[in-house]
Amino acid sequence: MTPGRPTPTQDDVLGYFGALSNWGRWGDDDELGTLNHITDDVRLAAARAVRHGRSVSCAWELAAPDDMERSTTTCPCAADMPGAESMPPAFHADRHWGFSSERLGITFHGNTLTHLDSPCHIFWDGRMYNGRSHELVGATTGSAWGAVTAAANGIVTRGVLLDIARVRDVPWLEPGQGVFPDDLDEAERRQGVQVRPGDAVLLRTGHARARHESRVTAGFTQPGWHASCLPWLHERGVALIGADSPQEVQPSGYGDVLMPVHAVSLVAMGLWLLDNCDLEACAATAAELEQWDFQLALAPLRLAGTSGSPVNPIATF
Repeated sequence: MTPGRPTPTQDDVLGYFGALSNWGRWGDDDELGTLNHITDDVRLAAARAVRHGRSVSCAWELAAPDDMERSTTTCPCAADMPGAESMPPAFHADRHWGFSSERLGITFHGNTLTHLDSPCHIFWDGRMYNGRSHELVGATTGSAWGAVTAAANGIVTRGVLLDIARVRDVPWLEPGQGVFPDDLDEAERRQGVQVRPGDAVLLRTGHARARHESRVTAGFTQPGWHASCLPWLHERGVALIGADSPQEVQPSGYGDVLMPVHAVSLVAMGLWLLDNCDLEACAATAAELEQWDFQLALAPLRLAGTSGSPVNPIATF
């Protein structure tokens, strides 16, 4: 906990599962959760946030072998490939074209790759968002509830970057330093922006800068959202949260709640999470243009029964 700063007790945080619950709010069969805040009017407002036409990526690049397993096939002349003789005549008669193709294996959950978490990613007492049982997730078929395909139409909304490292005038928050509601209020005040219902809030702690400068050490310790921000996000009607870290401060400070932001957000609130963003280009562009809101667009892969997807969030100013 941070000395001199009021923080909720562990019992308070456990109480969030009830106090901040959205179970049944949009119907018993709802799988979208807080994405329901993104109405047609919210999308139109997001389009009006585009005032300069400049787009930046908020994702890390995936590269083998650290981030994925890659097997690449190259064929300089397709007519020479095995089995070409059984293809249509035009195929093996053309001596000019060749190709390359890949087979990729990616484990995107974790502390490095930019990815979206859908509600079926986390259980609490064996339950997922809207009270569904963990038994709906099968080892071979994946999840029949709250999978990433619930967002198959994409997530397009107004994004708001809250640059906490800038507010605190530090290059980055140190591992274990949390972001609190008063930090969010101060970032809004300094940046001249107000978080509205349906917004995606992206939190810059500077952790990505530390990664770029090789200042991140191995271990389960990082800056990020403190659990005390959860009521603030619920009251504002936030649709999605992201961070340049694996989302929440670690250690959490709560012995019986390892990852309170993940658990309360995904299970109780149905609040989708965007982990491990690289927000350095976004923050530099926002500061240059003096514009801290933008249109944010995500198109998760339609991976049936899957608890999330690697994504490349695009912020357009």
